[in-house]
Amino acid sequence: MSRSIATDIACPPLTISPARVVRGRHILTHSRAELARLGERPLVVGGDRALKAARSPLEAALKEFDPEFATYGPDCCEASLETLQATVATHGADFIIGVGGGKALDAAKLVAHRCGIPIATIPTSAATCAAWTALSNVYSREGAFLYDVPLSRCPDLLILDYDLVQSAPQHTLAAGIGDAIAKWYEASVSSGRSQQTLTIAAVQQARVLRDLLLQKSAAALDEPGSDTWQEVVDATVLLAGVIGGLGGAQCRTVAAHAVHNGLTHIKGDRPTLHGEKVAYGILVQLRLEETIAGNQLAAAARDQLLPFYDRIGLPKTLADLGLGEVSLRQLRVAADIACQPESDLHHLPFPVVPEQLMAAMVSTTVPIAGGILQLKIKN
Repeated sequence: MSRSIATDIACPPLTISPARVVRGRHILTHSRAELARLGERPLVVGGDRALKAARSPLEAALKEFDPEFATYGPDCCEASLETLQATVATHGADFIIGVGGGKALDAAKLVAHRCGIPIATIPTSAATCAAWTALSNVYSREGAFLYDVPLSRCPDLLILDYDLVQSAPQHTLAAGIGDAIAKWYEASVSSGRSQQTLTIAAVQQARVLRDLLLQKSAAALDEPGSDTWQEVVDATVLLAGVIGGLGGAQCRTVAAHAVHNGLTHIKGDRPTLHGEKVAYGILVQLRLEETIAGNQLAAAARDQLLPFYDRIGLPKTLADLGLGEVSLRQLRVAADIACQPESDLHHLPFPVVPEQLMAAMVSTTVPIAGGILQLKIKN
């Protein structure tokens, strides 16, 4: 029996998880010792509402520190990041505390990465897994997605305070469910036929995550603060992050997130959360798989998700996203962004052009006759 060992090829590094995760009821108030491991002069970065919501437990935790507070607005954009980096210098901050939702945490992580100092993340909702991941998304000042930045490591500390998360609006958890459940529909496609052990593990974790959310999300939303609610919060904030950490580049985002990125370039009638756009993007991706690749399992998956979305309040159509009056020109902008050469949409196992994507975007809930999809939208 022969074997060969490649000794001169290094595997890409994996950023699997935060160095420490602490979680519990009122846990932020009692996190002084955990935060002290990182430094003495933190810059606390968040949005106005998040900083207000977390102010009391933060002040208790930081009683013996010398903190400076700063907002990340108007968005996680380069102008805001430059301002925050300047504040790190003027305050002499030796670590960052990110407080809030996805954009606040992305901004805090990226500033810490650029300044070479530790980062603690404190999510104030369960809307994304940003508190876990070694990735930040950068937007324009107007909120249009521009690019993502891989970070050198996951956060040094993640503090998941269930009381703080429970104080967030209910629809933030629904959005987090939409973002998290996408892990299965995207990772199972982008991983292809990989035989890598950790990629297989990541995809199977994504399957577990999907099943857990399908089974428990409705009850969690009906009973905030219950054990089931806490399990779903753990799933959206923590377990969703594990999948990208284990799978790395093999478990990329695919069309669901690409659709989200395109939609951020369209102004809607109402603001929508990242996970709401991603949830809609899952239906678009499944429609593409059905109509272009003839994948009937994708059609069955879409039919399974539609009543689930109804039950927990996730958007199924452009109208649900406040984009019911979108013009053909606006839709084309979103489709062109989603179909850019570097877009993760191209991890689908078949080519997609903007016209096909536009057709899928306006047909997420309509029956398909004979597998033929026609674009019907006003100019």
